[in-house]
Amino acid sequence: MPIHFEIRKNNFLRSNTTGYYHCDYTRFGQPNNPEYLNTLKNTFGNPISQSLRESRDIVVDILINDILFILNETDIEEFLCVCVPRAKKLTSYSASQLLFLDAIRTAADLLDDVIDGTDCIIRTVDTFTTHLTKATEEKRISIPNEGKKPYPGITVATCQIDRMSIEGERILLIDDIYTPGVNIDEDCIQALYDNGVEEVIFYAIGHTV
Repeated sequence: MPIHFEIRKNNFLRSNTTGYYHCDYTRFGQPNNPEYLNTLKNTFGNPISQSLRESRDIVVDILINDILFILNETDIEEFLCVCVPRAKKLTSYSASQLLFLDAIRTAADLLDDVIDGTDCIIRTVDTFTTHLTKATEEKRISIPNEGKKPYPGITVATCQIDRMSIEGERILLIDDIYTPGVNIDEDCIQALYDNGVEEVIFYAIGHTV
């Protein structure tokens, strides 16, 4: 059962937003941490493996159960499922690095009253990858991390947004991990409202503690 929380308005977001998350995210390698999310990030672009497939399937099952709960609790008849884009432009990722996106598409296709909107926001300009420093420290590898850090309006400035598909819709905006204070999710929510969305409900698998 997903846990309800509220995303509070700030410089990135002009109104409080209802949010849900599935579980706490503590730290890489810690007991009970959802390590399948780290596997799916696949920061270093490893080829498709059994571990990646299993992690994807775990997320599909979680999404199906949690989205059904949110639909019932909110009494919303239909959601358009939109994904918060990864930090770099979409074309820079391999298929093996986009399995979280694939999991959302799969869950949406399997659910009634849920529409796949994963193509509605597409990153076209690289931004700073906020989790990359920790990932590279673990591997003791240095890789480029070009792009600006979060600022108000970064989603609109660095993404292609399909306004025709989202205007007037109720959106379930999905991310893998929500971390308070980073503000990527807040900015993405505001970008949706600025493009005519009627309502946004946010959902993440993990919530950083």
